[in-house]
Amino acid sequence: MTKKFTPYTWFLFIVLSIFGVFLFITPINTSDGLKVPIAILSNTLAANVTSFIHWFALVVFIIAAVGSVMMQFTPEKEERSLVDSLFRVNWFWTVMRILAVIFAAMYLFQVGPESFTSDNTAGLLIAPDGGLVTMMFSLFLFAGLLLPLLTDFGLLEFFGSMMVKIMRPLFKIPGRAAIDCLASWVGDGTIGVLLTSKQYEEGNYTAREAATIATTFSVVSITFCLVVLDTVGLNNYFLQFYGTVILVGIILAVIMPRIFPLRGKADLNIDGSNPNKNEDVPQGYNALTFGLHNALTKADDNKNLGKVISSGFKNVLEMWFAITPVIMSFGTIALVLAEYTDFFKILGMPFEPLLTLLQIPHADEAAQTMIVGFADMLLPSILGAGIESEMTRFFIATISVTQLIYMSEVGGLILGTKLPLKIWDLFLIFLIRTLISMPIIALIAHILF
Repeated sequence: MTKKFTPYTWFLFIVLSIFGVFLFITPINTSDGLKVPIAILSNTLAANVTSFIHWFALVVFIIAAVGSVMMQFTPEKEERSLVDSLFRVNWFWTVMRILAVIFAAMYLFQVGPESFTSDNTAGLLIAPDGGLVTMMFSLFLFAGLLLPLLTDFGLLEFFGSMMVKIMRPLFKIPGRAAIDCLASWVGDGTIGVLLTSKQYEEGNYTAREAATIATTFSVVSITFCLVVLDTVGLNNYFLQFYGTVILVGIILAVIMPRIFPLRGKADLNIDGSNPNKNEDVPQGYNALTFGLHNALTKADDNKNLGKVISSGFKNVLEMWFAITPVIMSFGTIALVLAEYTDFFKILGMPFEPLLTLLQIPHADEAAQTMIVGFADMLLPSILGAGIESEMTRFFIATISVTQLIYMSEVGGLILGTKLPLKIWDLFLIFLIRTLISMPIIALIAHILF
């Protein structure tokens, strides 16, 4: 190595990176099943703030909405402040923030149509005892403060040079994305999206790479997979189910970056600049020593821990004010459409002949579940739970997880970040993933049943 690094820099890289791996990637056996420590911390905090977290969420939504409206009439300064980053958005996102206030208030005060005050729509998002958005506040607190352990002290750089020969040819993404993908698969898809967004904003991923990672590897946790299986009454098929999810997930991860719409995303950094695509190991290094050099250089650049911590608090505020209102507004609309209209049922009708062709029993009932997962990942399993055929219930449960994009959490989260994905991108990706998954899962289902 051409540069000598201090013991303090080595400490930052080794100790803090190991702590980051422990928090975000290491599953621990709990009474509720396998969970990563960051999820355990988040759940513990959430359990202790149920008496007021929903009111806190409403206050955050109100501040976000009022701040955004005021910013529409405030001239933009050359230097972008924290207030700008929190509240200066266009009119579309301002309206989404206003809708978040309206939907949350309607549920909390039980005012308005039942479709918006039901526990199965807005309540699924902002109910004090486990609503997705209220849970997000505690998750974002820990994720915002602790994500720098994965991103700022060299861990991604260390693995980047070693994993590039696998990640780049297979999935068309940088080697450093290996940790990002692992955090999604082992931890939770929401963690993966946040990590991907942060890397994209810092210029470490191009628009195409960030969109690929966020929509390809943000898989739900093993714990949620168990909930899906329990809903359809197939707990004794977990290994077959999760093995199928992994197999189909890898196949999709190879295919999706090579086709529209991901292939059409600009291969440029967030500022429009061309990325440095040279990931070759320089002369005098091997993959290990070059990765170590890059890691220590990164850790050395972040020796000021006070600056890292203040940046973490900024991350938390941005997640609270920018992302949670979007999840609330889009999630509520999607769930109302799913629960109180035939919108997703009608969209699912074209799948009936396909399911009949694949010889899936009760194709007419199964077809109704194919699109509804775009609203929420658990809905297909709830709707399919009463179907007699175990094969069909297995098929529905597996499809619902491999579809990956759902608006009540991951989809809403992606739209709330700066990732280069619109709602029509997400729906198209959801649809393509469904169509590719169907014959593979059907084949496995026929073998198993």
